Amino acid sequence: MNTVLLNAALQAAEQGWHVFPLRPGSKRPALHGEQSCPRTGPCSDGHLKWEQRATTDPDRIRTAWSQAPFNIGIATGPSGLVVIDLDVPKSKGSSDAPDGATTFKALCERAGHAVPTTYRTRTASGGRHLYFTAPPGLRLTNTAGTIAELVDTRAWGGYVVAAGSITPTGTYESLSGLQTAVLPAWLRTILQPTPKPSQAPATAVLGRSNRYADVALANETRAVASAPVGEREGTLFRGARALGRFVAWGDLPRHLVEQALQEAGQAAGLTAAECRSTLRSALDWSIAHNQTRRETA
Repeated sequence: MNTVLLNAALQAAEQGWHVFPLRPGSKRPALHGEQSCPRTGPCSDGHLKWEQRATTDPDRIRTAWSQAPFNIGIATGPSGLVVIDLDVPKSKGSSDAPDGATTFKALCERAGHAVPTTYRTRTASGGRHLYFTAPPGLRLTNTAGTIAELVDTRAWGGYVVAAGSITPTGTYESLSGLQTAVLPAWLRTILQPTPKPSQAPATAVLGRSNRYADVALANETRAVASAPVGEREGTLFRGARALGRFVAWGDLPRHLVEQALQEAGQAAGLTAAECRSTLRSALDWSIAHNQTRRETA
């Protein structure tokens, strides 16, 4: 078993993916925590977490995996990866509940694209991991439900369990060749953080906030209406997520934002149903995550 897992770890490292040991039969890192750090070896200058200690060095990998049948973690950020995690519903109560793969496929179709061809694995729970190469100079972080329900991502600050790893619920299996595609531009548009508005003193008057919201609504509506094919869905999603904070703060009524973006999305070529679905999920997420006002200049 050590040999099988060692070979899987070495194969991942050959792709330039930074690996680290997970506890045997588990998805949890096998490295020591900060409180138990001996401050020796790699940590002699201070505690190093799993993301910092992940490596592509075959000698270090052989040394680590000779000690126990560790599962394999891939630190996505240092590896230059963005992995899309297509999960399965936790509850089996509804047999017709869509899983992450179904939701993601529908999202791709609405954006005018096929599901990207790239390296993929089957997770122990029956989900899928789609591996993409991160665009140069772009530092994305993890997301949970930003793209769609049961569709998460792992980038900087995250890791995935590599193919070959074994857990009590099953084995992680490779489903394709190891070649990874570059993260598509329309997905990058959705995943890029919405720029934060400039900060202003807490004494900012309501009228100024409302004027800023009106300008933002006009700008986002214009961007959606003029979005080219292939970027319409992502532009609509980002616009709704950007404007949702103004709904949460009481500067714009939700029905006005939905109507303006709905009309802009349809003008760009999206169907009414596509617009409604995207707007609902993006606005719900943004409103839930912007309950505290950040005053704008």
